[in-house]
Amino acid sequence: MSGNDGSGVRRGSAKTRREFLTSAAAVTAAGGMASLLPLGCEQPKSKMGQGALAPMLDDVSGSRSLRAHGAARGLLVGCAVNPDHLDGEPEYARTVAEQASIVVPENAMKWAALRPNPTQYDFRRADDVVVFALSHEQKVRGHNLCWHEAIPAWFAGTVTKENAAQYLTQHIQTVAGRYAGKLHSWDVVNEAIELKDGRPDGLRNSPWLELMGPSYIELAFRTAREADGTALLTYNDYGIELDTQEQIDKRGQVMMLVRRMQARGVPIDAVGIQSHLSAGDAPGAGLIHFIRELRAMNLQVFITEMDVNDRKLPEPVAERDAGVAKTYRDYLTPVLAEPNVTAALTWGITDRYTWLNGLPHASRADGKPERPLPFDYDYNPTPAFFAERDAIDGRTAQALPGANPYAPFHPTQPQRPQFE
Repeated sequence: MSGNDGSGVRRGSAKTRREFLTSAAAVTAAGGMASLLPLGCEQPKSKMGQGALAPMLDDVSGSRSLRAHGAARGLLVGCAVNPDHLDGEPEYARTVAEQASIVVPENAMKWAALRPNPTQYDFRRADDVVVFALSHEQKVRGHNLCWHEAIPAWFAGTVTKENAAQYLTQHIQTVAGRYAGKLHSWDVVNEAIELKDGRPDGLRNSPWLELMGPSYIELAFRTAREADGTALLTYNDYGIELDTQEQIDKRGQVMMLVRRMQARGVPIDAVGIQSHLSAGDAPGAGLIHFIRELRAMNLQVFITEMDVNDRKLPEPVAERDAGVAKTYRDYLTPVLAEPNVTAALTWGITDRYTWLNGLPHASRADGKPERPLPFDYDYNPTPAFFAERDAIDGRTAQALPGANPYAPFHPTQPQRPQFE
């Protein structure tokens, strides 16, 4: 990120981050809507006066936001974010600030984004997310420390069986260590299970497995705990939400992996269920049983990447929105009722930037953009917003464990990040 987008917001410099910190301290003390605006953004013009839509728009702010409803029921609610939009698009930043109590970088903390070459790191975009979040009293999930995708181009010619453990350890020490004490949780290992690869243990034939064997998982978690003793360490995966045979089998392998980790004393605090769904999907008894088994193991559960694709629904927007909203309600209502489900994030906040529209092999046959998220292309709340909020409201307020790390975060100046 560099240059000026014309709004007066300088992008991607250390000076911008320092200004953000200074600005955040001042506006937090002053309070009001201005405290939710990134540096350089002007107060929004009202959307009232848009006819029948106006009451709907007015019904999602302040105490009526997802963030506020979640806080009243012991649930962190949030979304994946793109630092370019946080920095360069005021309405995007405003929506994220108002609706989310927790955010996760969509791509900015992955290996390919952080490691331009084997010996250098570029933390600018990841730093921007952390600064934005702490300036708006939000928590941050780190995503991710070890994955088979988003690996930089130099990896294949540089990382070998002889040095792979060193590279993984050094990466986690550097990245998790940089943000130690500032993050709610880390996706330490992402998507390590793939049944189609045919291994008895269910592990994916990833570059990490090929270079290090199954021990890479344990090494990643132990190194993450040493680098940051406060972040909740998470195993994150997809395709374990439904009661199809394939997903039942994968869910079982995830459970076996987590049980093996606990048996070996590997530090793990939570399991992330991604929840990329199709309209019409609904959780069966198997998912609820899985969540309850994790609770018995003293593990939390996060819904980490939820969205609902509408590619099989008819073209009319009203029909698509109704189908997507029904799926949000049917899925989240029973899941959020479980007390160890302590965070729920969608993979994005607005249909304008959903990753689903960048998947040509899985797009709608009619070419229409998908509508999978709580806000549409123009930042109007969709029926999915209200379905999500209703599901949150159906949750019994939980007495959260221990020191209650999920309470609203009110950073003091010494807790604010000091980046190089």
